[in-house]
Amino acid sequence: MTKEAVTIIDHRTGESYDIDLVDGALPAIALRQIKTPEDDFGLMTYDPAFTNTASCRSTITYIDGDKGILEYRGYPIDVLAEKSSFLEVVHLLLHGELPGEDELSQLASVVGENMAVDESMKKFIGGFLSDAHPMGMLISSLACLSTYYPDAKNVDDPQNRLSQIHRLISKVPTLSAYAFRRNAGLSCLDPEPGLGFAANFLRMVFADDDGSYAPDPVLERAMDVLFILHADHEQNCSTSAMRGVGSSYSDPYSSLAAAAAALYGPRHGGANEAVLRMLDEIGPKDNIPAFIDEVKDGKRRLMGFGHRVYKNYDPRAKIIKKLAYEVFEVQGMNPLLDIALELEKIALEDDYFVSRKLYPNVDFYSGLIYQSMGFPTPMFPVLFAIGRTSGWLSQWNEFFDDEDQRIARPRQLYQGSPTRSYEK
Repeated sequence: MTKEAVTIIDHRTGESYDIDLVDGALPAIALRQIKTPEDDFGLMTYDPAFTNTASCRSTITYIDGDKGILEYRGYPIDVLAEKSSFLEVVHLLLHGELPGEDELSQLASVVGENMAVDESMKKFIGGFLSDAHPMGMLISSLACLSTYYPDAKNVDDPQNRLSQIHRLISKVPTLSAYAFRRNAGLSCLDPEPGLGFAANFLRMVFADDDGSYAPDPVLERAMDVLFILHADHEQNCSTSAMRGVGSSYSDPYSSLAAAAAALYGPRHGGANEAVLRMLDEIGPKDNIPAFIDEVKDGKRRLMGFGHRVYKNYDPRAKIIKKLAYEVFEVQGMNPLLDIALELEKIALEDDYFVSRKLYPNVDFYSGLIYQSMGFPTPMFPVLFAIGRTSGWLSQWNEFFDDEDQRIARPRQLYQGSPTRSYEK
């Protein structure tokens, strides 16, 4: 049997080093033995943005970007989107298996019972300016929520961690709905424990002040599927933030606030908002050829295409495109759809985009759906966060069972001034 190892020759010294691989990867700490001179710190790797560095072992999400594959715990994302509810996926991410009927019923009951927040949290939301960004309100609310549950600091206790996880998965949609209603000048509504996850959220968002709400099963299912598609995505920016902050043994509320803050950025959770802004700026379909020329000349960016991981069609984008038509049948056709379809057609046929593997990603159609459902663009990253909370917490929980993990502490290559004397 061939040994899983590599040999490194240091041409500075002529020394040769045999290094055993770990699950097919080169353990960075093994490079420390490569020194010159002997009292040297040892060799380090330089990897800005961690483009080729694995920070952990994980059993949660598998991605093959070249083949366009995304799986949660071994289940393809298209199968889960078609056959599962969001809460079934939550259980899958947390526990590794799809739930039985009793397990699903118990999870739904726990989530329903924990959705309500203290009245003082409603006042906290009410303290924001009426035009405050809902993502800023959510981040602040999560950090504030940490003060309500001091027992959450006991992260060494697996059962306690699970209790906090259930609380957060339950309360994030409630806080998100309250941020929406603060912007809309509406009062906050209490959740109804008997409703499903997506139905409860949509009711808290769109119901009248008296609580009346006309449910639509198509929209509720669409919301549920969107939560599934955003539930986890391996070690992305916000998940890395969740694990990094959590590595200090911070409570999950504070860690989740950090993850949400990372998601807030336009290069992450705000990307679908940028897609809508681009479609609006293009205007009539006749302007598309000129826009494409500007993209090729480097004067404009084609938002919603290409992905750091996927070098093929993002599997989530295919699901969302189909979902969009189902929503439009209920809400009416989004006038931006024609522009989006024409852009996609060009990008999939034009060699400029094909050669660069710029395929539609999850953000390209999701914004159209959100807009058609009645959500303003500032709410888009908040909707992303509701689904991703389950993944963030699953990753955070997995961290504590990984014996290799320690507090995150990257190295640096110092480029500053050498030691110098102080002179006035």
